[in-house]
Amino acid sequence: MAHFYSVIIPVYNRPDEVEELLRSLAEQTRRDNFEVILVEDGSTVTCRLQAEKYAAGGLDVKYFFKENEGRSIARNYGLEQARGDYFIFFDSDCVIPRDYFERLEEMQARKPYDCFGGPDAADASFSTTQKAINHAMTSFLTTGGIRGGKISLEKFTPRTFNMGYSREVYDRTGGFREMFSEDIDMSTRIRHNGFTIGLYPDLPVYHKRRVDFRKFARQVYVFGMSRITLKLLYPDTMKLVHWLPAVFLMGSAALLILGCLCSPWWLLPLGVYLLAIFVAALCATRSAVIALKAVPASLIQLYGYGWGFLKAYFLKIILRRGRDINEEISIRKGK
Repeated sequence: MAHFYSVIIPVYNRPDEVEELLRSLAEQTRRDNFEVILVEDGSTVTCRLQAEKYAAGGLDVKYFFKENEGRSIARNYGLEQARGDYFIFFDSDCVIPRDYFERLEEMQARKPYDCFGGPDAADASFSTTQKAINHAMTSFLTTGGIRGGKISLEKFTPRTFNMGYSREVYDRTGGFREMFSEDIDMSTRIRHNGFTIGLYPDLPVYHKRRVDFRKFARQVYVFGMSRITLKLLYPDTMKLVHWLPAVFLMGSAALLILGCLCSPWWLLPLGVYLLAIFVAALCATRSAVIALKAVPASLIQLYGYGWGFLKAYFLKIILRRGRDINEEISIRKGK
């Protein structure tokens, strides 16, 4: 059975990225099975001109402007305007491979899911820093494959940089909550409602992520803190893999202290691990420059996430501060 997809994209001050995203959608090998809904979330620099340009060129794109309330509320607004029987979510800094919707329809016909997702990859046009960050966020050595890897330490959880689900899912589950890691929260609610969730490993998008290490560090720090919020919402979803960055942070600190006070040989395990990251990145990217940058990117990913995780765990679990979820997040249109 053929499907019609509504692509919902929240936007905030990203006209240049939206230009690239819309161009990639306009170049799809199949364009008759989707519409694009851009929701401008109170931007001061809008992408209205980009939307009008591609609409005039034949892309089925609809543009909406609303006051700034957050990306989840923007997605919910887009859901209310959508006419598809499936909804697709991309981030505004994504570029979509030309055969995405053609391949998606084939995969849905072969193995349908109520909710699905795909991995993210680095396009050839990305900078070496962006490619290094992408490797750090997708490598099994750093994330355990939880972001769409073919080998994973936990059940696959679709993320809104490349995620889709049916109208029936929306009707029963409701919209997104305005919170960090809202896509994990949504995927968890979908699973708890008995819907099928699956990974299409050969359906990637090119995700730019953060363009420098400072912004990347802030992003993963927030990811670590939000994992504790998710634990308070869903106690049974905390897995061993979520503890690994925090364990790595504490273990690294212990090895550094022992290496300085006792013997440099204590630093050997850390050195072997960093060498493994370099070799894995070199094999994956075929670039020594990217592989070298992947080492600090991986440390930022692990230490940033681990520090955010430990800080939130101490404040919310041990000290029991900020445990009122109704105060911490705004449910808005979610259930």
